[in-house]
Amino acid sequence: MNGLVLRDDVGPVTILTLNRPEKLNALSPELFHELRGHVDVIAKEGTQIRCIVVRGAGRSFCAGADINALKAGIVMEDREMRSETLERLGRMKQAVIASVHGHCYTGGLELALAADIIIAATDTTFCDTHAKLGIAPRWGMSARLPRRVGPAVAKRLSLTSEPIDAHEALRISLCDYVVSSERRDTFTMGIATNIATNDPSSIATIKHLYENSLAVSLDEALAYERQYTSSTVLR
Repeated sequence: MNGLVLRDDVGPVTILTLNRPEKLNALSPELFHELRGHVDVIAKEGTQIRCIVVRGAGRSFCAGADINALKAGIVMEDREMRSETLERLGRMKQAVIASVHGHCYTGGLELALAADIIIAATDTTFCDTHAKLGIAPRWGMSARLPRRVGPAVAKRLSLTSEPIDAHEALRISLCDYVVSSERRDTFTMGIATNIATNDPSSIATIKHLYENSLAVSLDEALAYERQYTSSTVLR
């Protein structure tokens, strides 16, 4: 298989597979460029694709940023490209599922957090090692992790750098499902296929409204919902 990010379309579902298994799918600059390319292409394809699955090849989903590249001082021409790529993924009109297993560490966790739904195999270990490595998050951890699990739990995970297993992740709402490694791909495709049967404009609207509601008061969110959907007859 060629490419650092592979794309496979199964009907209206697109599967993006991180493909550096020998490096536990560490996020190198080259891998980020390929991921960005796929995200941009899918965004232009309209409603042909209705659900996106992000997964990893080999033993892990993603062990995080490519530490060797960081130590070598490799700097991307566009410093914001990596964070903007995850922002674009998170703002896709399609539903995005992260199907994780093995390592889901730091940058890999930030990638998973950009998804709408996280499905974890029982062998998954989640961990934020920013503090252990002496670096600050730039790809969305400080914004998305507290929204997922609450600020107190987010601080505990990030300040201790302690790994947690899939069942603890489910308990604190860091993931949405835990399934056996053998069932993960089949289970993920079942969820993705189910989502793909729903109306794509409704999916896009719901995602937009939920994201907006996090940034404003309840009254503002209610008013915005009425205003935004006033031209759409949903019910």
